[in-house]
Amino acid sequence: MYERLINTNSLISRLISPIFAFVLFSLLINSCQTSVSKKYKNIPDLTSRIDSIITKNHFNGVVLLTNKKNTLYSKVAGYSDIEKKTPLTLNNQFVIGSISKQITAVLVLIEYENGRINLDDTVAKYLNNLNQSWAKKVTIHQLLTHTHGIIDLEKPLEFDPGSKFQYSQLGYELLAQILQQITGHTFEKIATDFFQKHGLKNTFHPNNKKYKLLVKAYEEDENGNLVYTANSFDNYPAAGGFISNAKDLLKWNEKLYSGQLVNTKTLKLMSTKFATRIHPIFETINYGYGLLFKEGEQNIQIGALGYAPGFVSACYHYPQNDLNLVILENTANNLDDFKLTFKVHTEIMDLIKQY
Repeated sequence: MYERLINTNSLISRLISPIFAFVLFSLLINSCQTSVSKKYKNIPDLTSRIDSIITKNHFNGVVLLTNKKNTLYSKVAGYSDIEKKTPLTLNNQFVIGSISKQITAVLVLIEYENGRINLDDTVAKYLNNLNQSWAKKVTIHQLLTHTHGIIDLEKPLEFDPGSKFQYSQLGYELLAQILQQITGHTFEKIATDFFQKHGLKNTFHPNNKKYKLLVKAYEEDENGNLVYTANSFDNYPAAGGFISNAKDLLKWNEKLYSGQLVNTKTLKLMSTKFATRIHPIFETINYGYGLLFKEGEQNIQIGALGYAPGFVSACYHYPQNDLNLVILENTANNLDDFKLTFKVHTEIMDLIKQY
């Protein structure tokens, strides 16, 4: 009798345990789904609206929206080579334009954290080959924030350092030269070592020819036709020439805003309002170190747009919801009005802010 009772109880246990586990698992899944639904409101509606923006604007590129490791939206549309009708893939690489500046800023700030550079140091402390007297006035902080007034290495300043904002590619090239002087390495090596250290396997300095999946870039001509452009690398690498893909830029955001690249105090500097610019797309916009944000929106939407001939990009972080958005496009239309060139990017960005 006792043995039969034990056997019966054992049988019941074996039957109940899987049922209990399944019910518990179902409850957990439903709980997670409810949590996601509450946090992001109506995800199907969001994805449908992003799809609508992409379709109506004949978008040719990649859109990726994530929360931590969870992909909320992923879309690849169009071609990496329009002439050959080669479909784009999520792994394709793009020139990321001015998104490069935040990478250069981080490389500078790492040296700042290591005590090898001071943000109030002047350019002349590191570059003694410059002939202009402004080299003893302009600081690294002013190079980072476009408030230096340098228009040409052989000409006087346009304005007194720190007195106003003037967007500058040259300022970030000087930062790259300062990094070379500090480390004794080329800027290509500095960047390449950094990318390898942080697992950014699809991000490259343009002189590092190991990239294999770079797409072709196209610009609209005066007749409204998309034509291949071969001058996408005409900018300084530190200011606008890095190559990356959507997955790596999402990883970049995850690492940057979680304090894995620079510490939280330094990250706060990057997102501090140091200057204000009248922007061709955003109108009034604030600048930190390589990062852009509207007044009071550091914790809502922060990041950068990027343009290189034929490449139209956006890389943004949404701190309140811990969202990351990357948009990479290799066709540039309506170049006489950048608001239209970046229409898909800004419409999706405005949509994400509502969620």
